Amino acid sequence: MVQYDFLDASFGALADPTRRGILERLGSGPATVSELAERFEMTLTGIKKHIRLLEDAGMVVTEKQGRVRYCRLGDNVFDREVAWLQGYRRMVEARMDRLGEFLERTEPDT
Repeated sequence: MVQYDFLDASFGALADPTRRGILERLGSGPATVSELAERFEMTLTGIKKHIRLLEDAGMVVTEKQGRVRYCRLGDNVFDREVAWLQGYRRMVEARMDRLGEFLERTEPDT
């Protein structure tokens, strides 16, 4: 069986509106953990938990500079997920094409 653990991590991370908001915010540039906590009105502990899940999914990268931790979007965010979705879409479209062909062949003549 093919393993898609990365999809579980990715879609799990995306399941929360705060984490989606963090990704949206980081889309406009890096931010500190404190800036993110302030924006989402969360404690540092709370925001760190969200950031950790995003890091585990490969969506966010953090880097400590002195006493400040900066967050940014990971490289190639969603490349694997998009590739999986495109493959799945092609499979579904092929099935729909075959269904259409079958229906055309079995349509009664009028």
